[in-house]
Amino acid sequence: MHELVIRGGTVVDGSGRAPFVADVAVDGSLITAVGQVDGGARRVVEAEGMLVTPGWVDIHTHYDGQATWDPEVSPSGWHGVTTVVMGNCGVGFAPARAADRPWLIGLMEGVEDIPGTALAEGMTWNWETFGEYLDEVARTERVLDVAAMVPHGALRAYVLGEGRANDTATAEEIAEMAAIVREAVHDGAIGASTTRTILHRDKDGELAAGTTAAAEELIAIGEALGKAGHRVFSVASDMWDLDHEVAWMSEISRRAGVPVTYGVLQADFAPELWREWIDRGVAANRRGAWLVPQVAGKPTSLMVGFQSTTHPFAHHRAYQAVAGLPLPERVAELRKPEVRAAILGEEPRPGGFVELLRANLHKLFPLGDPPDYEPPRDRSVTALAEAQGRSTDEVLYDLMLQRDGTELLYLPLLDYADCNLDAVREMLVHPATVLGLGDGGAHCGVLCDASLPTFMLTHWARDRSRGEQLPVETVVHLQTRRTADLYGFGDRGLLAPGCLADVNVIDHAALRLDAPEMVYDLPASGKRLIQRAHGYVATVKSGCVVREHDEATGERPGHLLRGPQPQPVLA
Repeated sequence: MHELVIRGGTVVDGSGRAPFVADVAVDGSLITAVGQVDGGARRVVEAEGMLVTPGWVDIHTHYDGQATWDPEVSPSGWHGVTTVVMGNCGVGFAPARAADRPWLIGLMEGVEDIPGTALAEGMTWNWETFGEYLDEVARTERVLDVAAMVPHGALRAYVLGEGRANDTATAEEIAEMAAIVREAVHDGAIGASTTRTILHRDKDGELAAGTTAAAEELIAIGEALGKAGHRVFSVASDMWDLDHEVAWMSEISRRAGVPVTYGVLQADFAPELWREWIDRGVAANRRGAWLVPQVAGKPTSLMVGFQSTTHPFAHHRAYQAVAGLPLPERVAELRKPEVRAAILGEEPRPGGFVELLRANLHKLFPLGDPPDYEPPRDRSVTALAEAQGRSTDEVLYDLMLQRDGTELLYLPLLDYADCNLDAVREMLVHPATVLGLGDGGAHCGVLCDASLPTFMLTHWARDRSRGEQLPVETVVHLQTRRTADLYGFGDRGLLAPGCLADVNVIDHAALRLDAPEMVYDLPASGKRLIQRAHGYVATVKSGCVVREHDEATGERPGHLLRGPQPQPVLA
């Protein structure tokens, strides 16, 4: 008798092959059969007409703080994710001396828009070394598995001191950083990460630590990874000097024998440049490198409203007079004709993200419910204003007041240069790329892309009407075996005997995403955008049903993954 049988579902096994109808048997934490399973079971999940997939493996998240206090690892855990990799973009919280803690919180708050008060309140800081941080993560019960990379920013602060975030490191300091990384890998780090983009800045506006680090420093850190088997070096870079970036990334991969993954996104100012970024990686691989372009499944976007971190009226003096009021009182004031007239009568004050928002009103859209992440040009704020014969500010103001001031507008900053997702589809199906960049746990006040796995199934495998869709087997493969392979997680991402029993049972026809909403459930009442899904009949983690019909069961079988996980003998 099996412990669990998922009966008669449409199995999409993660390998990329076509779906097939089969049963899936689970005993202990492992899958023991896929096919016709006879005999009884202590528990049966009837899955006829449902998709049965591996649990999603999300390789680009920022749960470094949240993983120490949130057993749900939400919202990723709500969307069928059973494994996350954190420590991306060179930001994190270990190694760290006590004196470094406020600075590291400020770095994470600036780069990833995670409320500093929530981080300060939520984390225990029962660590100094990276190994001690992993021990603290391991002690926390959770529903899913987590793995962590060594963040370059914390590493630099530990060795150089926080006041030297982008100073040139000496040979001795580089050697010390490499030694710390080797020790962290021994303790279970899955890799290391850095940032090379000018968009990443601490809360005071300074470039994130390590942004301008010399190639010698990066190569030394990468070489340290290679002393202990399969690890990953993850890079966020603007690629302004493409020759230089490809050269040092290639050098790391060749010397250390580890993959280097770097983000690829489409920018409006050069909408075809992403092709060169991928092609250069492929060309380097033909010469012996191991570079893996990492792409997104949906645009990098901002959610804009009166509750978001910033919005187009945030700098108006007339708005600032009511900005501190609780939302219901603020909305009541904003609806008064005299307040509306005062705000709309002001000249916009330039600066920061407000200026960015105002420069992109032609790409700012009502998101809708259910959300539409591929809207046409004629639904933008600019187009609506032209059609209605009103100013863009009037239209914008009225849209933001909808749903009692909780309305959020959608600004796809990257990967939407042509107001469609054709380029994203090309990136996704490219044989050299891997799916990531969902940023779960980060950008709490303006972004909510931890729902990416559900979006992949609803938009790409079912609903897309403005271009070609993707086969469901491709969508599943992209976020299961493909992502697991990059990080050496050989025991998951595939429904096969001997593999870890991480399984989703999904009512694909009924699967849907709610509109994003702002909640205040982080420590110290910190705010964050969340997005819920409906249609996950069951999520199984290591053989335990952790969610049923989109609700938690209370089971917490998740673990810290210390390094790569071997492929099972039976698979």
